[in-house]
Amino acid sequence: MSQSSKQILWVASWFLLISNATRLGLSLFSGEPYMVGEWTRIFVIGLIFDITVLPWLLLPWALYSAILPDPGKHSQVQKLENIWRMIWGALYLSFFVVIGVAEFTFWAEFASRFDFIAVDYLVYTHEVMGNIRESYPVALWLLVISGSCLTVTWLTWPGAVDSLRSSRSFQWKSVLTIGLIGAMGAMFVNLDIAKISSNVYVQQLSGNGIYALFSAYHNNELEYDKYYPTKNTADLNENIRDLVKQTNSTFVSADGIERHVSAYGPQKNANVILVSIESLSADYLGVFGNTLGITPELDKLAKQGLLFTNIFATGTRTVRGLEALSIGTPPTPGQSIVRRPKNNGLENLGEELNENGWKPYWIYGGYGFFDNMNAYFGANEYTVVDRTDVEEEGLTVHGENIWGIADEDLYTLAMIKMDREFAKGNRFFAHVMTTSNHRPYTFPENRIDLPQNYREGAVKYTDWAIGDFIRRSSTKPWFDNTLFIFVSDHTAKAAGKTDLPVWRYHIPMIWYAPKLMNPGIMERLMSQVDVGPSLLGWLGVNYQSRFFGYDIFNLEPGRERAFISTYQKLGYLKGGRTVVLDVNKAPEVISGLAIESDAPKQPNDSLLISEAIAWYQSASQYFSSGYLKDFPDEDD
Repeated sequence: MSQSSKQILWVASWFLLISNATRLGLSLFSGEPYMVGEWTRIFVIGLIFDITVLPWLLLPWALYSAILPDPGKHSQVQKLENIWRMIWGALYLSFFVVIGVAEFTFWAEFASRFDFIAVDYLVYTHEVMGNIRESYPVALWLLVISGSCLTVTWLTWPGAVDSLRSSRSFQWKSVLTIGLIGAMGAMFVNLDIAKISSNVYVQQLSGNGIYALFSAYHNNELEYDKYYPTKNTADLNENIRDLVKQTNSTFVSADGIERHVSAYGPQKNANVILVSIESLSADYLGVFGNTLGITPELDKLAKQGLLFTNIFATGTRTVRGLEALSIGTPPTPGQSIVRRPKNNGLENLGEELNENGWKPYWIYGGYGFFDNMNAYFGANEYTVVDRTDVEEEGLTVHGENIWGIADEDLYTLAMIKMDREFAKGNRFFAHVMTTSNHRPYTFPENRIDLPQNYREGAVKYTDWAIGDFIRRSSTKPWFDNTLFIFVSDHTAKAAGKTDLPVWRYHIPMIWYAPKLMNPGIMERLMSQVDVGPSLLGWLGVNYQSRFFGYDIFNLEPGRERAFISTYQKLGYLKGGRTVVLDVNKAPEVISGLAIESDAPKQPNDSLLISEAIAWYQSASQYFSSGYLKDFPDEDD
């Protein structure tokens, strides 16, 4: 065997060793008790994915050996080339270790191997790399990894005993063989083979991080009609119209969901501040049973305002929450509409309020080019405010990290804009998006009694900033006539043993307006897509709607439902059951909250499945066809 072949074998061996060590480490890190059969699946299926990825890693090395001429046995050039190859061997080894370490940090945040979220974040290298630098001692880690890998390579690298290369024909045969194996793996191996276990953790651990990353990149947008169950056009139209209609709405044509919505009462001329809180799970709040005492301000507001106890996030990313809150549409598979082309001029909450006399704002603590947020809101009739406005307003910033300014400073920025609109005699609607409850979990000192860099501390600071915002707002002349809505964009984690662990999509929402509404509890099942229509109903606004959401205050009993999703799996919650729609699979109906992987499957309820398909197919088709665009009302 030539030294070149030994070196390729060296690279392959280290890749397989580190890949399986990562798989074992993540299995232990997950804290789950796995059966013998599950351990077998994790490593056997994992080996299939490793072998699928390996040829693509070895192909550049094989090509290098085949193309360059042999420097000659025992020559000085050969020694220099062997050093050069050893350096590249160390870089390969360092890359494998860095990927392994990155997988641990990603799993700690999302309980998953690399997926669509990882691909999505790679587009925004400034924020992501900044977040990593602020969250972890990256320089130290890289120094330790590179130093250790260089030492290991120096000690184990195959020495230059004979010619580096075998015959030219053998080298090209090696290239051809490696390329063929790689091509076959790309054609015949996919993530479906990891799904022979119902335990999603086992499915994730059976994969390979590099493979998962490229697979997620390849599948980041999914055509509903191509991958999911569908209805014919006539049935779809009839079904979705039956599902969206409420007693105060009238369709404007025989097709589609566009309808006139009439208010149940006179219009309220109240201001509205809608705060989307980063990553705030319901189970962080004391009113939902948390005993850590990290949300005293929200717990107080929950008693003084209207607490919604049964509302669910539509997805696992901020853009999913923003999509649901602004355009009231069920999640479409793949990218959020916030991130997609042709998302301008949509029928949305800000546009409807603007037409009825409110000044709509989008106010974000970071740079709004991230996730396309500024472009999206700016193209949908909102006045955009973000981190770039801080200097213009001469605002003193008490804390900031890569994601944005501290929540308290964001609220100050918002109040500056609200004061200005009030002085002009304008009603305002402000959608404010926080960032402090996000890794690296940093915030201004001397605000709370918990340390930096931990989730619990960030939650308590987020809560403190909300209380401070309310206290400062209470001194404003617009306070008594303002409704504050506090709602999470998504939960801290939405992964578990099941594909769609419903309980991990449970978020809090509080409406607070002591001069405008009485305290109370809303226990009805509700989705984020219902927030906009419910707000418009409470305000007494007449409008023309293309929303899929309900006015929860005036919905007939028994029609409550909610939507949850990953980028690929679509869940429909109704009547204590969950319909799961997945790529190229038959729909499943699961009882209860599906906390465990062995949650009982229900007999396929054809009516419930039909409803789920109608909601999701319509949302996908309407957006792709442009039907969600805002068209002038007939009375305009």
